[in-house]
Amino acid sequence: MSHQGKSPSALIEAESLPSASNTRYSPIPETVPAQGPSPSATDGFQAFHLHPSIMAGVQAAGYVTPTPIQMKAIPPVMQGRDLIGLAQTGTGKTAAFVLPILHRLLARPRGQVGALIISPTRELAEQTHETVTQLGRRTPLRSVAIYGGVGIYQQTQKLRDGVEIAVACPGRLLDHLWQGTFDPSHIEVLVIDEADRLFDMGFLPDIRKILQCLLHERQTLLFSATMPDDVRHLVREILHDPVTVQIGLMRPVASVSHALYPVGQHLKTPLLKAILKGNSMESVLVFTRTKHRAERVSQQLRGAGYRAASLQGDLSQYQRQAALDAFRAGSVKILVATDVAARGLDVLSISHVINYDMPDSPDAYTHRIGRTGRIGATGEAFTFVTDKDEDMVRSIEHLLNAPLERRRLPNFDYRARPAVGEFLRAPRRDGRRPIRSRRPAAR
Repeated sequence: MSHQGKSPSALIEAESLPSASNTRYSPIPETVPAQGPSPSATDGFQAFHLHPSIMAGVQAAGYVTPTPIQMKAIPPVMQGRDLIGLAQTGTGKTAAFVLPILHRLLARPRGQVGALIISPTRELAEQTHETVTQLGRRTPLRSVAIYGGVGIYQQTQKLRDGVEIAVACPGRLLDHLWQGTFDPSHIEVLVIDEADRLFDMGFLPDIRKILQCLLHERQTLLFSATMPDDVRHLVREILHDPVTVQIGLMRPVASVSHALYPVGQHLKTPLLKAILKGNSMESVLVFTRTKHRAERVSQQLRGAGYRAASLQGDLSQYQRQAALDAFRAGSVKILVATDVAARGLDVLSISHVINYDMPDSPDAYTHRIGRTGRIGATGEAFTFVTDKDEDMVRSIEHLLNAPLERRRLPNFDYRARPAVGEFLRAPRRDGRRPIRSRRPAAR
């Protein structure tokens, strides 16, 4: 369908399509492999023949050897091919599309948005923007991060001043399109990053509205850890003759060891403290199911003397960024987060991931565990499990094609009664508050 002559604001008013955020995984669409010889990793980034100013940024950033996703994705992207990149978090996929974009846009006029990168969360958008800035530091190219939770004026001013790359969350991007402060008419490259999570979070209608505003032929790159039906359908609609690059689809990285800790719901926090006390852990990411629980657990850890912070949706963008910066710098050693808030978290030194609450799908488990053992490092993943989690345990074991080790912590009192104020059971999924214990703590 042609949209010639329609304004972005008129297109945005188009009726939203219903979002089907199922988790069925379908076969990857048939694609055409890239042509020509593949570069060798031993040649480093020189094998891609990037512009010298980009290579200067690569070297300044300390990049030496391309990762597998970079080796396979960069050549076809630089050839102008549409691409499906199927790779987990921590594989170096961001640089796999940022470097070719920088190389391409150097030959274009300045002050026009030539590349649009769509991200599911503010944190991922900000970190992708930082990667663009880092790798493009020796070029005249400029980038802007566009997301909600902060004032729109500064973003508008940067767009008016002229940028070449925009990294955006769907909702705020639509605000700019509606107000006429974002001009999509010069976009040559569209990147849909972490597409499966975009659709899980209900952004499919927004994505379709944005696509309707892109009136000209473009190169489209789609990156996803998994291929649910929604992603597969979108691929067929918007990608032309794509190359598929697949790196370890749907399996947590092999450099991570896994263990289960069976425990009662009311003993999870005491067990967490005992594990932290008994192990040498450099940097720990703890996942909880709810915002309230993330904040409560972080408060309890701080009360026990640990340098801990929470990352959850009730915090302002400034508070979330401060927590991330402190965790990245090492002044905070333990970050307690929800899945959505931690999406896009880019900290290479995370030594342990602890699932305080069981994730709600094997896909979510893959994304959580992908925060450790990144790019050649090793990591450990501990998951607290209750009797109600056994079905998910079996699903994860099926994913890993191996049984998970079950551990019991020596000298830990698994028979202790819940302390006053502790939850007797996991948070209810219907939004109602769980029952709290009125029994006194065991003496």
